[in-house]
Amino acid sequence: MITFLPADLPVVYAGDPNMRTALVLHGGGGPQTVASIVGHLAETMRVIAPTHPGWNGTLRPDGIASVADLASAYLERLLDSGEGDVVVIGSSIGGWVALEMAIQSAADVRYAGLIGAVIDIDGVGAVVEGEPIADFFALDARGLAEAAWHDPERGYLDPAGFSSEQRAIQQSNGQTMAAIAGRGMSDPTLLGRLGTVTVPTLVVFGASDRIATPAYGRSVAEAIPGALFAEVPAAGHLPHLEAPEVTWQIIDQFLQRVR
Repeated sequence: MITFLPADLPVVYAGDPNMRTALVLHGGGGPQTVASIVGHLAETMRVIAPTHPGWNGTLRPDGIASVADLASAYLERLLDSGEGDVVVIGSSIGGWVALEMAIQSAADVRYAGLIGAVIDIDGVGAVVEGEPIADFFALDARGLAEAAWHDPERGYLDPAGFSSEQRAIQQSNGQTMAAIAGRGMSDPTLLGRLGTVTVPTLVVFGASDRIATPAYGRSVAEAIPGALFAEVPAAGHLPHLEAPEVTWQIIDQFLQRVR
């Protein structure tokens, strides 16, 4: 059974409505972590950036219980909206959703032509031998900064400075992430299914990412026919925040190739 996204799901629309559509999918940190991606792409594209159901206090329907469910729901939303040739760009868990969308679109004739390209930025989801994903849920704020950032001091957020509302949202987001992605943030079948992806794909990883390493990212790219891999120096799990100029250059060059 297909589960649809809530009608009142918060969505940011930006850019020129007459240009090619980019769907930007955030990771566990929420929509604010991809705001810079939205801003950059809006210069040349029409951008759609939803808040995933269950994040930031939004409703998560019971039928969205996995990344595959979420991917199906986004595909249905794009289909209902009459979209086509969409570039799906995902960060972290959003990268996993993007890859799952590409897999499902290749398998279902109803979605033919819906997805035009995928950009996976430090995405999780696959199980790669010898390159385990960090136990995100066991990390405190300091440990998360050290695993996710090239410069941990820049990424560290002192929980003591959070309001009660911010703490509640952070806790709720973590619960939603665990429910959808699992505590291991992976699907043992994903790596083997990536060979069915038929659209141009770019995998981008920060060189200092310790949530999922660049070697992990290379293995994901190698499993996708024709996929490109790029590493961003002096950046961790969110290269678009730590090294935006290099990240934009890599993304823009890929988008030029798949126009």
